[in-house]
Amino acid sequence: MVMSGPVRVAAIIPAYDAARTLGAVARETVQSFEGIGTVYVVNDGSRDDTGEIARSAGATVLTHAKNAGKGRALRTGLARAAADGHAAAVTLDADGQHPPAEAKRLALLDVDPRALVLGTRDLKGAGAPRPNRISNAISNGFLSAFSRRWLVDTQCGLRRYPLPRVLEVGGRDDGYAFEAEIILLCIAAKVPLVQTRTQVLYPEDRTTHFDSVRDPMRVIQRVLRTLVSTRGITRAVRAERFRAEGRTAGSGDEPAAPLRTPSP
Repeated sequence: MVMSGPVRVAAIIPAYDAARTLGAVARETVQSFEGIGTVYVVNDGSRDDTGEIARSAGATVLTHAKNAGKGRALRTGLARAAADGHAAAVTLDADGQHPPAEAKRLALLDVDPRALVLGTRDLKGAGAPRPNRISNAISNGFLSAFSRRWLVDTQCGLRRYPLPRVLEVGGRDDGYAFEAEIILLCIAAKVPLVQTRTQVLYPEDRTTHFDSVRDPMRVIQRVLRTLVSTRGITRAVRAERFRAEGRTAGSGDEPAAPLRTPSP
């Protein structure tokens, strides 16, 4: 599918106590997205000068009074970008891991505009810490098995979300697990999926709020809950199709189609 006319693509930077690194990231992103779309920084209850730094960089700042988690911050940014008329939004982290030039490349990538575009990293080549590589490999294998899709990198925050479609699939997690949950929900809802290799940086003084032990467990818990909901989605879609054709799912001489979501 090709969309006619210019397509506005926003950039969303969730940020929590990111004053040390956000300035350069926000400034470069604002410059990179000139003529493409609005840059939103979601100040997720920061206790430092994150909000002021984002404003001085030229970003539109959305503020949570209290820290609500990365998933909630992403949904806040995505909802605002959709309300402002953007057809998609690229997300990148405030810690400098994702070069703004790469975010721009994703924004302009010539793929189906309805697609969820996942950035995929060469973690070893980029010098990612070993615990991060292990947790990512576990998450990739787990989600690939249940989605029946080969997922190269399920934890990379550098992505392009189609709007408003990604909001309609119903992601709920407020933490890091949102990024895994939304993949499964999009697959269940038949949102096209594109994976593209991206460049990332892992400076020695990088600060992250991701816990490589605790947060992967939360991801697994959310994925298990999402598997239940995606079964509900596939049943509802199938039932609606049968109703539209004047039949009831599983009745008559046409058996109900098997569920697409595999059992654990």
